Amino acid sequence: MEPHDQRYQTYCAILRQELAPATGCTEPIALAYCAASARHVLGEAPQRVRVQVSGNIIKNVKSVTVPNTGGLKGIQAAVAAGVVAGDEGAALEVIHTVTPEKRREIARFLSEVPITVEPMDNCALLDMIVTVYAGEHEASVRISHSHTHIARVERDGEALLCEDGALPGDAPALDYGALSVEGICEFASIVDIADVREVLDRQIACNTAIAAEGLKSHWGADIGNVLLETYGSGDVRIRARAMAAAGSDARMSGCEMPVVINSGSGNQGLTVSLPVIEYAKAYHKSQDELYRALVVSNLCAVHQKTAIGKLSAYCGAVTAGSAAGAGVAYLLTGDVKTVCHTIVNALAIVSGIVCDGAKPSCAGKIASAVDAGILGFEMYLKGRQFYGGDGIISKGIENTIRNVGELGRDGMRETDRKILQIMTRC
Repeated sequence: MEPHDQRYQTYCAILRQELAPATGCTEPIALAYCAASARHVLGEAPQRVRVQVSGNIIKNVKSVTVPNTGGLKGIQAAVAAGVVAGDEGAALEVIHTVTPEKRREIARFLSEVPITVEPMDNCALLDMIVTVYAGEHEASVRISHSHTHIARVERDGEALLCEDGALPGDAPALDYGALSVEGICEFASIVDIADVREVLDRQIACNTAIAAEGLKSHWGADIGNVLLETYGSGDVRIRARAMAAAGSDARMSGCEMPVVINSGSGNQGLTVSLPVIEYAKAYHKSQDELYRALVVSNLCAVHQKTAIGKLSAYCGAVTAGSAAGAGVAYLLTGDVKTVCHTIVNALAIVSGIVCDGAKPSCAGKIASAVDAGILGFEMYLKGRQFYGGDGIISKGIENTIRNVGELGRDGMRETDRKILQIMTRC
């Protein structure tokens, strides 16, 4: 692979696209972005709002705190925040700056303006439409497939944007099929750091800061501090788990600090980065070595999630935790074979974790997934491993990733529906 190769450029572009900043859990923030965009198209304050959402959006918004709202939770809160205080040009940082007066306006909007929520009767996993009404006028915006992909815009029944026709300047779709674990490791070994420094520096700074805040202020279930108080801070394995969990606890509980996401998820962005950062500190690795290890962890997570999809009943912390283990393996050995076996071992251990929405318990799942990633690495260092035929594990890393993709994408669809049924009656 050479810097002028198409594959090299694709890997760089995937990193830039996937490692975006976001304030708050990405599903409610996507709703806020959708609502802010609809209000902008309407051009005036709405008198009522209709929200249509897919099941996975309901699942991932139900129990998480929307930042900058004074502790509000749920779909209506996210939509109200977007309508009242959203910056429609800021994507997943749509409500990153909200004044105290705007917070009061959000509360008033919720109490005075009808917001109806309807489940969408389709098979899409990530889909939402926000329609706003004022007098005789209405406007609607649809986001689907990814958290910032606006697929359709209408005003008074006229389509202003439809995904059937690309707008001028739209970038061509990236070839995620070009990713492979072997290719990722090769790319990490030769990449010009100048091509990835900006996105990785932002990830290091943002994610480290929110994890430190999580530990300092005891957000959520405080899993990070539980780990440190129970097992001590002298072991990098514990610190790696604690930092990732602390960042998640802060984020799930409404912390207003930004996170750099991975595969559309802030929790996954925290999971793939913070353990690798902790290991780099503990082993006195150079900044260059840290960058290259983060390239491995980030792209290995994206590669696995490409097979599964953005949202699923399969917990994204599992893929991110195994990818963090891969990043640690690359950081300490630089060996492709070790990276591959680390991922396989980790997936064999924790692939049964389900996603039952965004909430404080995500921090505990992250701690377990990172532990599996580290254990998978240490197993292989000691000559132990899981083999093809052990459950869903197949011979060859790409075959195992394919199997997990089928499990998460296809096999767990009924599980996803059952989880949603259980959650909506709780």
